[in-house]
Amino acid sequence: MKTLLYTITLALLFASCSSDKPKDKKGELEQLKKQRTELNGKIEKLEAELGQNKTKTDLKDVVVSELAETQFRNYVEVQGKVDAEDNVEVMPESPGTVTAIYVKVGQNVSKGQVLAQLDDKVLRQSVAQLQTQLDLASTVFNRQKNLWDQKIGTEVQYLTAKSQKEGLEKQLAGLKSQAAMNKVKSPVSGTIDAMELKLGQSVAPGSPTGIRVVNASRLKVKALVSENYGGKVNQGDEVTVSLPDVPANLNAHISFAAKVIDPVSRGFNVEVKLPSDKRYRPNMVAVLKIIDYRNDRALVVPVNAVQKSETSEYVFTAVNGKAKKVEVKTGKISDGKAEVLSGLKAGDKVITTGFQELNDGDNVKL
Repeated sequence: MKTLLYTITLALLFASCSSDKPKDKKGELEQLKKQRTELNGKIEKLEAELGQNKTKTDLKDVVVSELAETQFRNYVEVQGKVDAEDNVEVMPESPGTVTAIYVKVGQNVSKGQVLAQLDDKVLRQSVAQLQTQLDLASTVFNRQKNLWDQKIGTEVQYLTAKSQKEGLEKQLAGLKSQAAMNKVKSPVSGTIDAMELKLGQSVAPGSPTGIRVVNASRLKVKALVSENYGGKVNQGDEVTVSLPDVPANLNAHISFAAKVIDPVSRGFNVEVKLPSDKRYRPNMVAVLKIIDYRNDRALVVPVNAVQKSETSEYVFTAVNGKAKKVEVKTGKISDGKAEVLSGLKAGDKVITTGFQELNDGDNVKL
C-alpha cells in the first residue's frame, strides 16, 4: 500500500510539473516577442536618426579651383653674377718707375686719358737731341730743294738731303711713340674703382698696376648652364633676372650663349645685358630663370593636389556636392604648378585643399 501511494504521488507530481512548465515557457515567449517588437521600433528610429546625422557629419569642407586656360612656363634656373662690360685692370706698355699719378679713386675718366706717368727722362733727352738734328736736316733740305728748283746742283745732293731729313723724322716719330708708352692710359671710359699705384713703384708690361677702371653703366649677368640644356637654351631666349641683394626682378633676353661646352665644368656660358641702374654692382649674385618651355593655353593645377597610385596619377574634383576621382596625365612642373595634359577640361572644379582623406563619392562642402 505504501508503495502504491508513493508511486501515485510521484505520478501526480510529474504531471503537475509537466503541465506548469509549458505554461511558463509560452508566456515567456510571448513576453519576449512583445519586447522584441518594441526594441525593433526603437532600433529603426535610432538608425534613422543616426543616418541623418551621419549624412550631415560626413560633409567634408574643401577648397576648389576652377580650371581655365592660362600661360604656363617652365624654367631652367641657374645662379650667376653681375659683371661689367668694361671692367679692366690697367697695365703699362713699357717698364719704368712711377713719377706722377693724375687720378684718384672714384674719379671719372675717359678712354685714352693719362692716369700715371713713368720715368722717361732719357727718352726726352733723346727726343730733344734728335729734334735738333732734324731741324738742321730740314734747313739743309729746304736750301738744297731751292737750288734744285733753279737747276743748280746735282740731283744726288737733293736726294741725299731729302733722305736724311725723312730718316730723322721717322726716328723722331719712333722715339715719341716710345715715350708715349711711358704714359699709363685708361683703355676704357669709366670710373676709377681701385688705385693702389704708388709713386716710385716699378712696373712692367703684363704685371698689374693696381688701377681698375669700371664702366658701371654697361653691366651684364654671366652664368654657367649645364650641358644638359645645350639644346634648349639659346641666344634670344626670354629670361627673368633676380637680384636678391637689391632686390629687383626684371625680364630680359639672353644676349649671348656660347656654342662650346667647357671640358672642365661641362657647361656653357650665357650672358644677359642689364639696364643702367646705380643699385647694380659688379659681382652681385644674380639668379637667371630661363624659359625653355611654354604653353599659352595650358590647364594647370597645384602640384600637391596631384596624387599618385601604383599605376596612375589622379586628382579629386567636386561634382554636384560629391568628390570624384579623376585620373590625369601631367607634363612639366614649375613654380609649384603641374601642367595637365589629359583628364581635365576648362571649367572643372579641382579640389586643392581638403583632399587628403577623401574617397570617391564622399559628400563635400565647398
